[in-house]
Amino acid sequence: MGLAAAIIGLALLVLIHEAGHFFASRAVGMTPRKFYIGFGPPIAKVVRGKVEYGIGSLPLGGYVKIPGMSRPSPGELKATLQPEAREQHRVELARLDAALERGDYAGARAELEELRPALGDSRYVQELAWSLEPDAYWRQATWRRLVAIFAGPAVNLFFAFVLFAALFMVATTRETNVIGRVQQGSPAAAAGLQSGDHVVSVAGQAVAPKDIPPAIRATDGRPFMLVVRRDGQRTVIGPVRARLDAGAYRIGIAIEVSEGPGESLPAAAKDSLALSWTVTSQTVQGLVHLATGRDTNEVSSSVGIVKAQQQAWRQGARDFLSVLGLISLALGLMNLIPVLPLDGGHIVLALVEKLRGRTFAQSVYVRYSVVGLTIFSVLMYFGLRNDLFGPGG
Repeated sequence: MGLAAAIIGLALLVLIHEAGHFFASRAVGMTPRKFYIGFGPPIAKVVRGKVEYGIGSLPLGGYVKIPGMSRPSPGELKATLQPEAREQHRVELARLDAALERGDYAGARAELEELRPALGDSRYVQELAWSLEPDAYWRQATWRRLVAIFAGPAVNLFFAFVLFAALFMVATTRETNVIGRVQQGSPAAAAGLQSGDHVVSVAGQAVAPKDIPPAIRATDGRPFMLVVRRDGQRTVIGPVRARLDAGAYRIGIAIEVSEGPGESLPAAAKDSLALSWTVTSQTVQGLVHLATGRDTNEVSSSVGIVKAQQQAWRQGARDFLSVLGLISLALGLMNLIPVLPLDGGHIVLALVEKLRGRTFAQSVYVRYSVVGLTIFSVLMYFGLRNDLFGPGG
């Protein structure tokens, strides 16, 4: 049941992301040609109007096919054909390329329609035909393109905000200064800390519940003293030396949280916004660390995401929905990374094209995509390594 819930939850996040692209594109005058949940060969599909709706055989992921994501260039169709086909249709292809060269896209569309019966409806012929349509993405005003692209991540970000706010309205959790669990073999266990101890001060500084982890991290591995209240008595523990664990100094304790009544809508919205901002800043910091080769043991793949959702499902509906909100927020943020094929890459290219006054050819998009796919391959390696074999492989 946990696995099914995890897959359904992830599919929901992909669905609303792609639905954002789909409905925003239609709203600004671009009709997507495909709307799929999942990848791979379709197990079910139906065509309504110009749009093919389907379910792919690989359940994780999905896509919306907006027509003409890049400007067609002369010679691109010819390069996809077999030598005999190129020679047989040399004159027609030359007319097509000439029309593209002079920017006569209506003429190019007419030339392509004459060629289609002979060439068949290959994927590239179909995509070239779409790119010559009046509603092709590359032909639209920059603001229309930005709306269509940004809508996907925006829906994920908004979904996370609403979900967090709803959870805060149902019930709240408050941090305490009570140690709920001491990890075996940890510095805390070696120093004699116990479950139920109330933390009073860290390294000579009185701490509020939310300040306990930052105060421990700030010791940077130097020995320090802890003052706790145990059975009503103040007890000095230490010296304790935190050790580096997953990029931060920790001593191996878990702090208890207590549940309280739900908040009002304004308070819940404020806390939801604060939580979203905290996660966003931590995500950006994590990406900066990855760019410098740090914290690769914290990267996760879809395997790890599903595992986390399964674990949250076993702990209860609230934990499952909290994790779902965090994944939705991460999905929105990660899609804004400025490389193709992510939405952030398309946003960057749309803005650059606006500045230069002309769209890039498809070859530029392809070269830029290679950069993004290389990055994803590296991240996928680290993610699968961590999820299947543990951090560090």
